[in-house]
Amino acid sequence: MKLRKKKQFEAEVATSSLNDIMFFLLLFFLIISTIANPNVIKVLLPKAEKGQTLAKKQFSLTVNEHKEYYFDRELVDYATLEQTLKAKTAGVDDPTIVLRMDATLTVQELVDILSIGTRLKIRIVMATQVGK
Repeated sequence: MKLRKKKQFEAEVATSSLNDIMFFLLLFFLIISTIANPNVIKVLLPKAEKGQTLAKKQFSLTVNEHKEYYFDRELVDYATLEQTLKAKTAGVDDPTIVLRMDATLTVQELVDILSIGTRLKIRIVMATQVGK
């Protein structure tokens, strides 16, 4: 009489819950990445070959495709833009404004903002999208 040996024990890993864990991790990182973005106003930036970073106190001026002006996330009318920039940058040594302008706007609109900065002696740096 021939006796059969018991089948050898095979180790198994239960992976049914890994899908849920991976989904929650993905969801967590997506939510955190949107919160961590300091510039909530979405603007299509022009592209540049190289970038430059600034270490000084800087303000943000965003102009979207509808010509709405946001100074540090606060909606500002173009008629009062110069007075707002003057008031907000008063008392700051060598104020710097990072200009985030939509790529579809004209050069004349860029020149108008730069001339305001020149009159107020404010350094304006244009933000671009690095890469091709």
